[in-house]
Amino acid sequence: MSSTIESSFGLARPEQIAGRSGRDILQAIAAGELPQPFMAQTLSFRLTEVGDGFVAFEAETGSHLLNPLGTVHGGWALTLIDSVTACAGFSLLAPGESFTTIETKGNFSRPIFPDTGLVRAEGTVISRGRQIISAEGRVLNAEGKVLAHGTSTLMVIAPSRQSGRG
Repeated sequence: MSSTIESSFGLARPEQIAGRSGRDILQAIAAGELPQPFMAQTLSFRLTEVGDGFVAFEAETGSHLLNPLGTVHGGWALTLIDSVTACAGFSLLAPGESFTTIETKGNFSRPIFPDTGLVRAEGTVISRGRQIISAEGRVLNAEGKVLAHGTSTLMVIAPSRQSGRG
């Protein structure tokens, strides 16, 4: 499950992503040609795999993610679900299209401990319509057991609607 690519963190410049499809942008991030987002550094995850309507992340648990009871905060797993489902949807978008999440919901199947170590989060598109994308996400431990799972609904934003004036 471990990636050999060293990650840099930041934001891609507009000229680096102009004219590129969602999949192209995500593949460039996974390959290290574009930076992983800052939040990935804070929450110890990185995009590692991209396909049509599919992405995978690797994530590392640790004490920086603990809630007051000593387990990894559920918000971390929910963030992974939200992120992999969003990226799975983004992988299907044409150049200039964007999206926003309408809803994400998650279910926690097992506790996640600081020493759980490397986990894999996978996102898969269930349905792509003209305006709505539905996707599911799973967070898995090293043995492939489901730690958390959930779904997201995304709204596709056409290029002409991105200015906020339409």
